Amino acid sequence: MMKGQILEQEEKPEMARDSFNQGLKKCPTSISLWLLLSRLEERTGALIKARSVLEKARLRNPKCPELWLEAVRVEIRGGLKDIAQTLMAKAMQECPGSGILWAEAIFMEARPQRKTKSVDALKRCEHDSHVLLAVSKLFWSERKTTKAREWFTRIVKIDPDLGDAWAYFYKFEMLHGTEEQQDEVRKGCVNAEPHHGEHWCSVSKNIQNWRKKTLEILVLAANAVPIPV
Repeated sequence: MMKGQILEQEEKPEMARDSFNQGLKKCPTSISLWLLLSRLEERTGALIKARSVLEKARLRNPKCPELWLEAVRVEIRGGLKDIAQTLMAKAMQECPGSGILWAEAIFMEARPQRKTKSVDALKRCEHDSHVLLAVSKLFWSERKTTKAREWFTRIVKIDPDLGDAWAYFYKFEMLHGTEEQQDEVRKGCVNAEPHHGEHWCSVSKNIQNWRKKTLEILVLAANAVPIPV
C-alpha cells in the first residue's frame, strides 16, 4: 500500500497500479487497498475501470459501507447523480445502520428534503459521529450558527478522535467565531490529538506533512474541507 502511494506521488501510475494489485492478491479484504486502486483508475480517467474495481471489492467484501460510499461518490464526481442515487438506495439496503452512508445521503438530497433526511439519520444512528457532523454542517449551511456551534461542540466531546470534526469546527469558527472561540477549538484539538477522518488523514498522511504537529495539521485540514452548501 505504502509503496503504491509513493509511486503514485512520484507520478508513476502504472507501477502504483501493479503495487496495489500485488497487495490485493495477498490481502483481498484490505478495504484501503481497493479504495486506492479505484481512485488511481479514476484519476487516470478510467471511470469504467474504477467502477469495476469497486464491484469486485464489494463481491469480496460484502456489507462494507466504505466501498458503497466510494461507488456513490465516483458517480457524483462523474456528474451522474441518478446512478449515484440508485447506488445509495442499494447501499442503504445492504448497510442500513451505516453512519457514513446516512451522512452522505443527507447532502445528496435537495435542500428542502435535507432536514427530513437528517431526522431519519439521527433515528437510525443517534450517536454516530459522522451523522452528528453532517447535522452540524447542515445547520451551518442554513446559517444557523448557534445551532451549528452547539452540534460541533457536541461531536468533539462524543468523538474527539475524529479529525474531520475538528477541521470543520475550526473552519466554522474562523468564519463565524471570535478569536477566543477559535483558540478554544485549537486547544481542544491539540489536547485530543485526533487520528481519524477522511480529510484529516489525507493531510496527516501526506508525505510532505510527516513532521507537522497536530495544530499545523488542523490548519491545513480546515483549509482543505469545503464550506457546506
